[in-house]
Order: sequence, then structure tokens, then C-alpha cells
Amino acid sequence: MDEVKIMEKKWWKESVVYQIYPRSFKDSNGDGIGDINGITEKLDYLKELGIDVIWLSPVYQSPNDDNGYDISDYQAIMEEFGTMEDFDRMLAEAHKRGIRIVMDLVVNHTSDEHAWFVESKKSRENPYRDYYIWREGKDGKEPNNWGSVFNGSAWVYDETTDMYYLHLFSKKQPDLNWDNPKVREEVFSMMNWWCEKGIDGFRMDVISMISKVEGLPDGKVQGGLYGDASPYVQNGPHVHEYLQEMNKEVLSKYDLLTVGECAGVTIEEAKKYASNKGTELGMVFQFEHMDLDQGEFSKWSDKKVKLTALKENLTKWQNELEGKAWNSLFWCNHDQPRVVSRFGNDSKEYREVSAKMLATCLHLMQGTPYVYQGEELGMTNVPFASVDEFKDIESINAYHEYVESGLISKEDMMRYLCYKSRDNARTPMQWNAQKNAGFTTGTPWIKVNPNYVEINAEEEVKRADSVFSYYKKLIALRHQEEVIVYGHYELLLPESEELYVYTRELNEEKLLVICNFTDKEVSYAVPDEFVGKEILISNYEEQEIKQELSLKPYEAIVVRR
Repeated sequence: MDEVKIMEKKWWKESVVYQIYPRSFKDSNGDGIGDINGITEKLDYLKELGIDVIWLSPVYQSPNDDNGYDISDYQAIMEEFGTMEDFDRMLAEAHKRGIRIVMDLVVNHTSDEHAWFVESKKSRENPYRDYYIWREGKDGKEPNNWGSVFNGSAWVYDETTDMYYLHLFSKKQPDLNWDNPKVREEVFSMMNWWCEKGIDGFRMDVISMISKVEGLPDGKVQGGLYGDASPYVQNGPHVHEYLQEMNKEVLSKYDLLTVGECAGVTIEEAKKYASNKGTELGMVFQFEHMDLDQGEFSKWSDKKVKLTALKENLTKWQNELEGKAWNSLFWCNHDQPRVVSRFGNDSKEYREVSAKMLATCLHLMQGTPYVYQGEELGMTNVPFASVDEFKDIESINAYHEYVESGLISKEDMMRYLCYKSRDNARTPMQWNAQKNAGFTTGTPWIKVNPNYVEINAEEEVKRADSVFSYYKKLIALRHQEEVIVYGHYELLLPESEELYVYTRELNEEKLLVICNFTDKEVSYAVPDEFVGKEILISNYEEQEIKQELSLKPYEAIVVRR
């Protein structure tokens, strides 16, 4: 408990972050694509919600092979999104409202249309050659058996120089060679440029993958056609050294929120990435709780998560990082399906209460909560009818690879895509019940979820018992109650498959958080110290806290001792 009392206070620990996926947020000019002016237009909505920080998915110049995560110029804005003047205006308007802006930093790879790669391809002797990872083939084949995260081989043969380049993601996303000090220098210089512009931090895309194991050995083949590269590219030999250099050259000079997307991160690694010493990053995104419903074909399954497994995992991160490093808390982002369809219940009867319950469960933990656009409305997964409706490169590639190889039937694969595809999070934000959900006056770049008539911001902002109003209360509570930010977390009932119950404690303050993860009534014996005490927030009509509580389907109650 002593460690909790001396935990260093930081603004970003006390903040709530809202992720915007610009392409799908708000279109201001009718071309069917969300843009920067659309974001500026909706800043008052975010101010009303009460969030402190916007994490902006990439808005840089990009040919859009992977929706902007393939960057061709880090210091220019994608034309579809507007201009640098539009960006500067949005930044100023956000700051006026007390909202900070965090940029998405994508530096494990660039686009193959980036000037560095265009040069790198020209010849083996080109000064930019070593900015990327080039290798000779082996026996007329790829340098090793690694598969790309987006399916297929992680190597592309280039005829001009008779060599292969590495791309852990799309073919149009060649990996940068971080072992080259010039690459690091260029990246740090670009980061400083953005900081001088006045941005408030970086979310760092797949930052745990910037250092590769020497020799690039073959990976293990399991449940697919290619070897698994992850043991050789995640948390590699120099990753901490390079991040400490980044901290020294950039991050330590400004007051920033920094969060690393760290696929494959362990608790021990996370303690290094996000150590309280402040030598690398502020916090990490880990994905263990997002991988609990994986099946034989990795993420492509419709398996449901066991509550005991979810509790065990989240509790491990709460307990192990306490006083040593800082957690980031999330259910959703641009790479995950909608949480109410995944861990909650998106039926008409239970969508709102289960969305509120999931929000309560997450926001009362220790760490910085992230809200993904539309999560505060209880937006759901999308009833995609055919593979042609998907835009996400990962989903399309997986469909063809698994169906054409006969590993998964068409029907099963479509079911898995509707459950797990990243496009579930990427359909347009649902602003009102008018055409295209008020997202655009044109033709939206991706289909709108047909349920926008019932689920939209205009209706929810007005209604006191909406999911939006509930998120507003939760966010305000975090700003008021230090125990929610810094308090010690303790899990109760670890064996229950129905209830997620935990306490938060700081000095004299103590909270009890009770969440029913089922569509059934469940009884719960309340610890004596909480009987008859005040309810801080709940998602049903408040009931008196008796010794024996009968919890309604998806009920969430937070009690203050």
C-alpha cells in the first residue's frame, strides 16, 4: 500500500483519452471521407463528454494501403483529410477547450512510396539502401519463412537489385532498419518537429517491433503456411536502448503522453517500457486480454471469452504494474471489434445496460482509460453481407487465404469476419438518424451500420439514461475521485464465471465495483463494510445495498465505503 501513496502524479494518469479514426469520424466536405475539419466541428461534443485527450489515428500523407498506417510523408497531411492549416486550426481549437492532441507515430515501417524507400530501391549502393531491411534470397526463395501479419510472406522480391525487402505488415509497408543510426536521427528530428508545433504526445504503432534479432532465423509454422516471426521481432535485442535514446533526444524535452503499442509484451518487458523512472514511455498497450478468444486460426474465430480468464488476465496487469509502471485500459480501438458485441450483449434488450457495465468495469481500474469513437454510444458490430463489403486489408487477405486453401468454409469465415474484423470499428460514427448517420452528405467510403437510426449521438446526448450520459458520469468521477486513479486494486470472487467484483482503496477511501457479465439475475453477498453504503454510480435504478444483492442482467454498481 505504501507504494500507492507515493505514486507520482501525472496529468496523463488522470486523463481519459478518446481515439479518433479520422476517416470514419466526420466528413465536412461531402466526399464520403472523414477529415480534420470534421473533427474540429465536433470538438464541443467531445468537450461535453468530458474527455481530456484525443488520440488521432494517422493523418499524414499516405497512399492508404493500410488506411494511413503506411506513411509517405511524416510532415504533410493526407489530402483527403485536409491541409496543415486545417490541422493547426484543429490543434488550436482543441487546446482552447482544454483538450490535448496525441499523434499516432508509425515508425516501424513507412510506405513504399516514401522518398526514403524510393531511393533505397534504386541500387544496392544508394545512401538510403540501409534505411530498410534488404536480404539476399536463399535457394531461389525468400530469405526466411516469415509470414506477414496481414497474411502471405513477409518478403517481397525486387528485380532491380535482385534482393528481398522485409515487410511485417502489408507489401507496401517496408520495415525501417532501426539499427541504422541515421534512421533513428531522422525519426527523432521529425518527432521534435511535431512537438514544436505543440502536440501533446505520441501513441506509437507496433513500437515493440522496431528491433529484430540478428540473422533473422526461420519461425515456427503452426496453423498456416508461414513461419511465426514474432519471437524474433517483438521486444527485440535493442528495443529498450532505442526507446531510451528517443526519450533522451525527444520525449524528455516536453510534457507528453506517450503510449507504446507493444504486441507480445510481457509484464517484465512492460515494466521496462513504461517504468516509473520515466526513461522510456509513459504506458504500454498490451493485448493479452484481446487474445483470449483466439481459436485454431489465431484471431479468426467466434469463441467467447471465459470471464475467469478475462479477470485473471486484467488482474495480473493491475497487480504486477502497480507502483512500478502504468496501465492503459481499453476494450476497443481501430483494430478491435465493438466490445458490446464481443464481451457484452448487443441485443435490443441488453445493449445499453451491457455497454454501461463494460464501461464501469474498465473505467474503475487503475490506469488511463481509452474510449474509441462510438464506444460512448454503445455502437455495435456490423452485419456485413459479403466479403466485398470489407475494406480492411487484413480481413480481405485472411478470407482469401483461409477459404481458398480450404482451411475454413466460406460461411464460417464470414461469421468470423462479422465477429472479429477491424472494419467493425471503422464504419462511420453515428451522429444522427438522418441519411448516412449524419456522417457525410456524399457516399461513405465504407458502409454505415444500419442501426444508426436507433443508435446515434444526437438522440443519446439529449437522454439522461443513455450510454453517452453514463460515460459522461464515469469520466467526471475519474476527475473527482483520486481513489479511481491511484487506488490499490484487489480482485474478489476470482472463480465466478458470472460476476467481476473488485475493490479500489487509497488511504481512507474504499470502493466496491460489482459487474454482472451475464443476461441472468445473480445474487451476491456484499462484504459487511459496504452494506448500507452510498452508491457512486450504477446502470439501473439504484437499489439499497443489502447484505444479499440480487443483480439484474448486466448490472453494474459501484459502492463507496
